[in-house]
Amino acid sequence: MKGMPVATGFGLLLLLVATGNGEKDTNNGPCKPRASCKECILSHPSCAWCKERNFTKAGEADSSRCATQDELLKRGCDEHHVVNPRSSHEILENKTLSENAEEGEVIQLTPQRIRLKLRPGVRESFTVSFRRAEGYPIDLYYLMDLSYSMKDDLEHIKKLGNDLLAALKNVTKSVKIGFGSFVDKTVLPYVSTANPKMLNPCPDRMEQCQPPFSFKHVLSLTDNATKFELKVSEQNISGNLDSPEGGFDAIMQAAVCTDQIGWRNVTRLLVFTSDDTFHMAGDGKLGGIYMPSDGKCHLNKDGIYQNSNLYDYPSVGHLAHVLSASNIQPIFAVTSTTLAPYQELSELIPKSVVGELKDDSSNVVHLISDAYNNLSSTINLEHLQLPPEIQIWYDSHCGSTKLVNKTRGECSNVKIKEMVNFTVSVEAKKQMCQQQSHGFKIKALGFNEELFVEVEMVCDCACGDDEQNSEHCSGGNGTFSCGVCSCRKNRLGKLCECEQKEHQDSDLEASCRNNSSQLCSGKGRCECGQCICNSNNYHGQFCECDDTSCERHNGLLCGGEDHGSCSCGICICNANYTGTACECSLDTSQCTKDGVVCSGHGRCECNKCKCHDGYFEKLCTQCPDCMTPCQIHKNCTECKAFDTGPLRDTCESSCAHVNVSLIPKQDDSEGWCNEKSKDAFITFKIKEEEGGRVFIKVVAKQEMADQKWNIILGLVLGIVFIGLLLIIIYRITVEVYDRREYARFEKERKNVQWNEQVNNPLYKSATTTVVNPKFNTE
Repeated sequence: MKGMPVATGFGLLLLLVATGNGEKDTNNGPCKPRASCKECILSHPSCAWCKERNFTKAGEADSSRCATQDELLKRGCDEHHVVNPRSSHEILENKTLSENAEEGEVIQLTPQRIRLKLRPGVRESFTVSFRRAEGYPIDLYYLMDLSYSMKDDLEHIKKLGNDLLAALKNVTKSVKIGFGSFVDKTVLPYVSTANPKMLNPCPDRMEQCQPPFSFKHVLSLTDNATKFELKVSEQNISGNLDSPEGGFDAIMQAAVCTDQIGWRNVTRLLVFTSDDTFHMAGDGKLGGIYMPSDGKCHLNKDGIYQNSNLYDYPSVGHLAHVLSASNIQPIFAVTSTTLAPYQELSELIPKSVVGELKDDSSNVVHLISDAYNNLSSTINLEHLQLPPEIQIWYDSHCGSTKLVNKTRGECSNVKIKEMVNFTVSVEAKKQMCQQQSHGFKIKALGFNEELFVEVEMVCDCACGDDEQNSEHCSGGNGTFSCGVCSCRKNRLGKLCECEQKEHQDSDLEASCRNNSSQLCSGKGRCECGQCICNSNNYHGQFCECDDTSCERHNGLLCGGEDHGSCSCGICICNANYTGTACECSLDTSQCTKDGVVCSGHGRCECNKCKCHDGYFEKLCTQCPDCMTPCQIHKNCTECKAFDTGPLRDTCESSCAHVNVSLIPKQDDSEGWCNEKSKDAFITFKIKEEEGGRVFIKVVAKQEMADQKWNIILGLVLGIVFIGLLLIIIYRITVEVYDRREYARFEKERKNVQWNEQVNNPLYKSATTTVVNPKFNTE
């Protein structure tokens, strides 16, 4: 790729193997040369094709028409001749949303049908709207656990009909309710198979229970509350052995037996009441039942699930799929002891809710009413029958709340007549082009309406310039399409201008050579006397121009795209850059400080300072030749005398001409140097002799440290003095305050006008009476 550093070592070997002869394709972006427009647009979503006639340069192959749109426009292709198909959508059916359920056909989801045109890898988005209609009808099927532990609950359910209908009619005028019950499979170890227990499973033999059963459909959906209460009042409790119940069998049959239950195309609620957990797929093996649930209706004429001992319990996934497909919203009304497992179950079943049931089911009507409000106010949008090659995302616009890039649409607390919108984004993979027809559904869970999405793949170019026997193709020797000639049999060349022969004419080959023994400079092939270059990097009449042979800077061709581009071996620099590899920036910001270029001691070249003789550092601020003798000899003095400083590691070689001697203290003569090192001041005197020898006298190291310790000692003494001064001031202040308070007290005491013993009427002196109990006066 253009702008990549040169590969080295093993990486270069891999690059040569991959591209052949060390040639690299520097075409911008992910688009590679392709032979046709169809291959081009399928290669990558960003690839486009230029159909303009005579777009390619001399020696360029038609495959170079494939590039990104920006690259084609940059190379001179007219915008109207760029073929870059995008995804689109068309709404086919869009009925108006209903405000209430009394308008005949109720429409709550729009649109109802849409057609997508998808280019592989290009995402397309459309909007789906939902509005809850007022008074939408409700079907409620009450599914009750009749195991013995639910005995007291049954008495409350027998009086439930009128209350339940009245609660739901506050929401809608059209309500129907039905009833079914369940216990468990009638084999060991779920129930006792002893003959007396099969007739009466009650723990107390004096109490009468009905025989155990798996699922019994008692009453189809009806709006007659009296009939509901009559049928339920006829029910009797039953019993089983183990704690988990066969509720999954009952839910499956209630969902798939549509005709027997009497489900309408309205809101469907299934109320499941129990005080214990559930059996699931695999538990049937305990009773010797191995056949998996087939998801079909098996109710006999009496409403009994007759094949319960033949099929295993359904799995959670199977049950969730059936409930969703049937638009049934389950309400799990369970006691507090089993609340946790049903809450986990609810997370796996879409559009379901869990409520806590009192031990005697006395709160069931209130629970159902709250659960319905919760379910109906939550709108979940999901897809069905989605091909695996299609990806889909949902953005939910719920009032002021927005959920982005989710696997399904979801809005909570949606009020009646309130509209919510979902942005659905769809993207297809290239494999979709090999399939014939596509389509999938989007539906709001718990509702009957759905949106059908037709998918049409854009896998070819509609250039609109097709010409059979085109004059452009050398007088009708080919078909012209998308700017390219497809030649007839035995015709060759970009314009079909050459007739194919068994032996290539030597004159034609000669026209493909440019003072070279190689055809097309070894970088292309000769067709009909014209060079067709192997890559977009090569062009020219003889493919002699190589757009990868320019100089590099920092491993990048012409310093990278920001600096310049390569054209036929020469770097064409961008503005503000110059040099054979566009390596030199004309900017001077790195050379300037406080408006002065290179500190006035150099000139700025390629945004770097080139210092005058004697100066160095980034901005030419240092000058060894401009230093004083003290500055010049400071580092040698430090390393020779104390084995420290910047020349410590190279002291012997760098300071071989310097002799240093330590003295206890300096004399009073002039010429002493006082230079600062890293952590002290070095005091020394220099004596230079002929021959370059230098003799230096240095004060002892401990005397250098005295200055630092004196400073530290002075700071410590200063802190101690300040502390003592603060303590003295504090003590004086306290003493003055105490004396003033004592004087005031003495003054007040002297002003007292009465004596405690004489003048105080309440004063009584202390008296002591001693009595000897043994004393006898007589």
